Amino acid sequence: MSRTDTSKVSRWDLHGREHTVRVQRTGVQRTLRCDTCGWRRSARLLPLLKAQEHLTQAHQATVDPSNPNRRVPNARPPVPDH
Repeated sequence: MSRTDTSKVSRWDLHGREHTVRVQRTGVQRTLRCDTCGWRRSARLLPLLKAQEHLTQAHQATVDPSNPNRRVPNARPPVPDH
């Protein structure tokens, strides 16, 4: 019998909204599911990186809530206040 584990990747967008992709692991297979838009993908390799890429590309969510001062590499720069 396979054991199922779940982890998540969360990022904030520039408007302060949190976006989360959950990664469910059963054996060697990983299933990614976005709580914001319902996006799903199967991934065997680098599922956390694929989850982070989805958050960056689909939601422009680049701020890691575990470290608000650190932006994800290759993220768009913040919009300056004028």
